[in-house]
Amino acid sequence: MTLLSEIAESLQRGEDDRVSELVSRALEENVPPLEVLNDGLIAGMNVVGDQFRQREIFLPDVLLAARAMYAGLEHVRPRLARDGVPTAGKVVIGSVHGDLHDIGKNLVGIMLKGAGFEVVDLGNDVPAERFVEAAVEHGARVIGMSALLTTTMPVMQEVVALLRARGLDGKIKIIVGGAPVSEAFASDIGADAYGYDAANAVERVRGLIP
Repeated sequence: MTLLSEIAESLQRGEDDRVSELVSRALEENVPPLEVLNDGLIAGMNVVGDQFRQREIFLPDVLLAARAMYAGLEHVRPRLARDGVPTAGKVVIGSVHGDLHDIGKNLVGIMLKGAGFEVVDLGNDVPAERFVEAAVEHGARVIGMSALLTTTMPVMQEVVALLRARGLDGKIKIIVGGAPVSEAFASDIGADAYGYDAANAVERVRGLIP
């Protein structure tokens, strides 16, 4: 087994200390940090995402894998920054104003980071204006919004309207999700994509960033 595949498999098992040790060793052996990220950490999280989507593993397993991923990223991030390696893109995420639920949103953030994206997590109860401000401020290509209450879903449409009013529609894409949200609702409000679960959201975000 190669060092990178061992990183990927250890990550899938949620072995954070082992992942940290292996990533550190790979970098000491001059394995390019981008390879460690793509062929070790991201490869492992991709498998975790597939297994979660197929219901072969569950949320606690994903969280353990995420902890292992973060342990590896601690070593890789400084090297990537030093080498000027770009991320897969920046994504602003949050639960919309009036909604305090954030488990699903947090899981999407974990999966996006595992796929190599830089995530700006605004938390929950986020006003429409704040989503747009944060996307502009951080140069994000995508805004991801979550809602668990039907009463908060209209905030998503407010964000779409704000982007249009500022001439940013098309430049900043929008993906929405959450239990009451549907593909039809996303289409009706003019969102660019709908994610029915965390793994699917990552796939859709990849499709939104050229």
